[in-house]
Amino acid sequence: MRHSPINPKLFIENRERLKKLLPPKSLAVINANDVLPTNADGSLPLHPNSDLFYLSGIEQEESILLLAPDAFDPKLREILFLREPSEHLKIWEGHKHSKAAAQKISGIQTIKWLSEFPVIFRQLMCEQEHVWLNSNEHKRAAVEVETRDVRFARECQRQFPLHTYHRLARLLHQIRVVKTPVEIELLKEAVAITEKGFRRLLRFVKPGVNECEIEAELAREFIRRRGKFAYNPIIASGANACTLHYNQNDQPCRKGDLLLLDVAASYANYNADLTRTIPVSGKFTRRQKAVYNAVLRVMRASIAGATVGKLHLDWQKESQAMMNEELLALGLLKKSDIRKQTVDTPACRKYFMHGLGHPLGLDVHDVGFNTEPFAAGWVLTVEPGIYLPEEGFAVRLENDIIVTETGPVDLMATTPVEADEIEDLMHR
Repeated sequence: MRHSPINPKLFIENRERLKKLLPPKSLAVINANDVLPTNADGSLPLHPNSDLFYLSGIEQEESILLLAPDAFDPKLREILFLREPSEHLKIWEGHKHSKAAAQKISGIQTIKWLSEFPVIFRQLMCEQEHVWLNSNEHKRAAVEVETRDVRFARECQRQFPLHTYHRLARLLHQIRVVKTPVEIELLKEAVAITEKGFRRLLRFVKPGVNECEIEAELAREFIRRRGKFAYNPIIASGANACTLHYNQNDQPCRKGDLLLLDVAASYANYNADLTRTIPVSGKFTRRQKAVYNAVLRVMRASIAGATVGKLHLDWQKESQAMMNEELLALGLLKKSDIRKQTVDTPACRKYFMHGLGHPLGLDVHDVGFNTEPFAAGWVLTVEPGIYLPEEGFAVRLENDIIVTETGPVDLMATTPVEADEIEDLMHR
């Protein structure tokens, strides 16, 4: 692992939170992600399974976690199964966890090798009645590749057809959306690394620099601080910024253009999510600054509006109403446009066509239920934007916040966002 060791108390407490939601005689199974192939004999680096990491801190391939709180043998109530280290693996693949190392990381006392899994799993299945199996239930997931969890669920139901099966994702989403103090600290580290990268770019960006060079500067800053990109960076100059998920990142930045940067760091698998828009030449035009400040006002007001008990849908509608007024002032909408709008097609959608924000954590678009009201401990992104392809630029701004009982806390409060501050830093 690249990051510093994490106190295993985090994972112990997370497992306890899950166990409290399980009915008697339950067995829960969480699998590692697959190592995905590329071409020839190549493969992608392992992307840790967020649920497995959340419950154990383990980031190693082929790992399996079993939780059986009512198992007759107390030693079998929490079991972590791992690939057994060998000289062959050490030479060809490098470090694999020993049992002692896995205990230290996870706080789980019973560590077994994968070769022992079939016998122990059958023993526990014969004791338990309810089986909780995992799957990726994110609403926006593109489910095209069969996962290790899905294959395991099919085989498990084939071998044990008379058990009662349940969806573990529903429970994990419920607890993962509320961040603990330790998780908040890890998120703050990801935010701090992100801020360092952004401040570096303010000194680096100038006319003629290529989008890919900017990406390289960020990679250097993130990696040297034990982080990595939280997602594929969007570095979009000029009209490129009007493509919401632009990732070509190979065009020159021209004098007079705006540069949209949707880039953030991940630390210990916890993700930041930042968007800033800066002038390539170091100074906004009057029109650019007017649009910029309109977006900034909507972002600040939306941050203030992210309060306990509010529904995501209502929060979104509030931002759209604010954006309508800003677009009116900018001459982009007419009052007749607003009179014609419907609930499903707000007038601002022509220029602000995406959502206002999403949960953030171990996944960039983190799990949670947008149909439930905001609760203390939720971490959200706030990212309004205005896109003007006919004028050749776009502005999007994004900060990460914590919802608390006393109001929202902006995790990115120290990351430059005021237009004058950005111009000043770029001139320095």
